[in-house]
Amino acid sequence: MFTSFIPYIGLWVLMYFSLDWSYWITLSLALLNAFFLVRIFIIQHDCGHQSFLKSKRWNNVVGFFCSFFSSIPYHYWATNHNFHHVHNGQLENIEIGDIKVATVEEFRSYTPMQRFGYRLYRMPIVMFLLGPIYYILIVNRLPFARLKGWKQTIIDLIPNNLVMAVLYVGLAWFLGWKKFLLLQLPVTVLFGTIAVWFFYVQHQHEHTYKQWQKNWDYLLSAIRGSTFYKLPRVFNWLTGNIGYHHIHHLSSGIPNYNLKRCAKENPVLQKYVTTVGFVESLKCMFHKLWDEEQQRMISFREFYRRERQLQAA
Repeated sequence: MFTSFIPYIGLWVLMYFSLDWSYWITLSLALLNAFFLVRIFIIQHDCGHQSFLKSKRWNNVVGFFCSFFSSIPYHYWATNHNFHHVHNGQLENIEIGDIKVATVEEFRSYTPMQRFGYRLYRMPIVMFLLGPIYYILIVNRLPFARLKGWKQTIIDLIPNNLVMAVLYVGLAWFLGWKKFLLLQLPVTVLFGTIAVWFFYVQHQHEHTYKQWQKNWDYLLSAIRGSTFYKLPRVFNWLTGNIGYHHIHHLSSGIPNYNLKRCAKENPVLQKYVTTVGFVESLKCMFHKLWDEEQQRMISFREFYRRERQLQAA
């Protein structure tokens, strides 16, 4: 916590003074600070899994505190995310706590407008820039996800939103609206982009795992349905080792600071996982549809090429 919050606050203050020098310097500092915000969010994430600390009470206190930095409500998001863990890769439940994926057959049955909407949703500029903004400002402010037994979770969203609104309005009043937006907006947007990108790479790789619930297997969903995102050590540190995502899905009770150790002490966990480096991960942007027949993600181009071949035959 010390190595996450202190640098974040320090860089935020430095960003404030850099406004008198050059906004390009401010944006450069914002990019670095976005990674520290990711690190703070990983603490919140682990608290939501009740794994960061031994005490449930303190996990909730720390997680709730982190939410005022990340702008993502603690209890509501944690409930959505835990649902994702229990149903990771299930095609029936893909829209709660996960990125929507259409199967080839579903996309084939779409109307022209539905296809347009889905293609727009899967565009990189929407998925990694506009999407994170919408996710933080709208999706996590309003209880779109409503399942049985979630009443208290939805109620908890109200005080979280109110306290966050008071905090942000207070900062904007103290610093001035313009300065506050020039400082907070780029950090939040960059944080959202980084977070969504990591989540995307970890579950949208070519040979991921997607099954209907009747055929679904928890072990396969963890090992095959997640990646080991192999990055330089500094980025593993900045992102709370979330690159070891297969281990995290295998057991969400392992805190981020023990994931690397777990991988080292249990080499079998690294044997069957899909390992992805940064350059290789860029190819994931072309993965748009789940092909049940081939059990792999395909691009729109591949889909339409096959459609033309079928029509010609």
